[in-house]
Amino acid sequence: MLRTFLPIVLAAGEGRRMKSVLPKMLHKIGGLPLICHVVRTIKSAGAEKIAVVVGSRAEAVTTAVKECAANTLIFHQKEQRGTAHAVLAARAALQNSADDILIAFGDTPLLAEKVLLKIQKVLADGADIVVTGFRINQPAGYGRLIEEKGRIIAIVEEKDASIDEKKITFCNGGLMAIKKHYLLSLLNAIRPNNSRREYYLTDIVKIATQRGLYVKALEVPMVNAVGINNCAELANAEIIWQRDKRQTMMLAGVVLQAPESVFFSYDTEIAADVVIEPHVFFGPGVKIAAGTTIRAFSHIEGASIGANAEIGPYARLRPDVDVHSNVKIGNFCEIKKAMIGSGTKINHLTYIGNTEIGTHVNIGAGTITCNYDGYNKQQTKIGDGAFIGSNTSLVAPISIGNHSYIASGSVITKNVLDDELAFGRARQVNKPGQTRVLHKKTTKNKVTL
Repeated sequence: MLRTFLPIVLAAGEGRRMKSVLPKMLHKIGGLPLICHVVRTIKSAGAEKIAVVVGSRAEAVTTAVKECAANTLIFHQKEQRGTAHAVLAARAALQNSADDILIAFGDTPLLAEKVLLKIQKVLADGADIVVTGFRINQPAGYGRLIEEKGRIIAIVEEKDASIDEKKITFCNGGLMAIKKHYLLSLLNAIRPNNSRREYYLTDIVKIATQRGLYVKALEVPMVNAVGINNCAELANAEIIWQRDKRQTMMLAGVVLQAPESVFFSYDTEIAADVVIEPHVFFGPGVKIAAGTTIRAFSHIEGASIGANAEIGPYARLRPDVDVHSNVKIGNFCEIKKAMIGSGTKINHLTYIGNTEIGTHVNIGAGTITCNYDGYNKQQTKIGDGAFIGSNTSLVAPISIGNHSYIASGSVITKNVLDDELAFGRARQVNKPGQTRVLHKKTTKNKVTL
């Protein structure tokens, strides 16, 4: 039986090397903040509660953490005095009844669930402390794991390492787990005897060894330990994450014609037998049912797409789009906040926004739903079997009835009933001064969205 554990995630660093106004923990991979990748992985390994230590721009980081894991304890490190000091900021969390404390870092988004499960097993097998490490031929920049007779006796930061210690290729992976009843005593024994005068969490290993505790190193793939310190490392982690996501998708039966050109988000859901052509981007919130084809150069976010649909090429689906089965959305179409009924065709050069479209509707090329009057968004409804001719402007709010027919080139400003044929072509009329009247009237009735 696996031991219970309480994770403490350190997310208080300023992230200066990112050179960004955005907190480092909120930079994204696969559309998800770094800290949320870590929290989600820890939850998947069985953690019931997670403690997160925040510092720089704490409010924004706290909000992001709460959105991805509501059952989270937040602690604030008011001064940046090192990693051991950060753990002590979560001292109150140690009242938890868990057997062990897992200490992780919020900027390690490629952390794997299987690594966490292995750590728990090593503790269950008798280790008092488990540290993770990886081997690399060029270890510059990493802390080193010092071994003696098969045990880890110390972790030395590179800036404090001797010439011989810098030759060691077994590097600190950052992740650490400790049997809870030893933790506070070990933390309280740490002193800032280093070049930065900080309280290093890694000093726990040497202190524990001096006290006769058993410290075990778990070797892990370097990719699972990689931390993000700058935008170049962020991009490299994105490459790795996308590669793994593509592999998962293809093994699940999704056809990627040019895998390296397709980009997914953390929550993308795609059924087997979906075909995705080259250069497609999926933002958060996309679900696609079986048999659908996503053609090249399409951008989709916040959309649900039914079975046997065809999207693109060069289609853009924005948030709150619900596409039913057997729908065709073609070249250079943009859809936003719309429901598209089954069997409907929107083939080319069309904008549909704030719209409900029924079944088996034909939307001609160049059609626009004029949903924004400069102040408010308005709704358009199009009934089943309607035919909207090319180059039509539907000025919302408006309702187009079932099986109605809109002549090409029309500007439709009044409701069209079932089975009616509507023409909306008119001679241009200019009315001087009416813009000011319209502005005054609309401002008075403005609704804030």
